[in-house]
Amino acid sequence: MRIILPGIKGKIERMVSLDDTASKYGSGLIEVFATPAMVALMEKTCLESVLPHLEKGFNTVGTEICVKHIKATPVGMKVTCESELTVADDRKLSFTVKAWDEQGEIGHGTHERFIIDTEKFIKKLQQ
Repeated sequence: MRIILPGIKGKIERMVSLDDTASKYGSGLIEVFATPAMVALMEKTCLESVLPHLEKGFNTVGTEICVKHIKATPVGMKVTCESELTVADDRKLSFTVKAWDEQGEIGHGTHERFIIDTEKFIKKLQQ
């Protein structure tokens, strides 16, 4: 397994659509960027940042997330998420994450992922 070093950064930008809203996710009744959508964007940003650094056949899975969603974002506004790998302890990866829209910060926190051998992971699930 290849050694992953702290400092890897990721960034994803996207426009908030109706599919990203609290009413669509069932986490609320208003058409604003849903907390679960923000969490998914944060996880994806972390995942995509380290994928190019993994050996073929390896992947990562999310194991913990602790974030605050501090501001609502309307449909049609751009949201940006950035991540930084802060700790790489063998197969455990720890990130800081931050998201903002065109008016300022909307959320921040930490996320942990675990490096897995995809084939072994799937086989274990099937047992």
